[in-house]
Amino acid sequence: MKKVSYLQSLILEGEHQQQDFKFGITDSRKIARSLVAFANTNGGRLLIGVKDNGVIAGVRTDEEYYMIESAAHLFSKPEIHFESKVWQEGGKTVLEVWVPPSPHRPHQVKEENGTWQAYVRSRDENIQADDVMVAVWQKMKQKKGSFIRYSNIEKTLFELLEQNEAITLKNLARRARISKRKAVDTLATLIVLDLIIQQVGYPESRFKLNPQISPDQ
Repeated sequence: MKKVSYLQSLILEGEHQQQDFKFGITDSRKIARSLVAFANTNGGRLLIGVKDNGVIAGVRTDEEYYMIESAAHLFSKPEIHFESKVWQEGGKTVLEVWVPPSPHRPHQVKEENGTWQAYVRSRDENIQADDVMVAVWQKMKQKKGSFIRYSNIEKTLFELLEQNEAITLKNLARRARISKRKAVDTLATLIVLDLIIQQVGYPESRFKLNPQISPDQ
């Protein structure tokens, strides 16, 4: 049996939460979204020179590396740290780029209109970070610990989660009759405290009780 190389073993995994294939790079801004999404989530790997179906197409590594560098340093804020390695397979070159999870979240991408937008990785897609994610990152950066006062809002939230496996931000705001801003702050605080977890999704995320922790604890 022919031995499978390291690169082939990666390709056999397919695209997933921590791996993305790129045929090539033509736009540093677009590739910055992948770098930022990996840094904001659990880290991840780009295999540049590999088609979506896993076929190795090969790249010119100098040009591709320059585009990655531009994406990481010019189109990302804060700058993205990454490591790279060049692989040869069947006479073709593949550039592997590894982005570790970052302690400096949120990283953002400079969009074409000049605004900055954060992204996260969900399965094999890059998704815009929503208000709750941003609030969680901000709370995690605060030196003081988070605390919760068990008010009618939290009571309503836990009642909703007893009746439903998961809820949305809109569900909480409507049922508790509070503003979106207040609902965002409540959900973010409970996530930081590990009482609930966020299931990232598009067009909206869902929130559910952390199965490891009871609200009564």
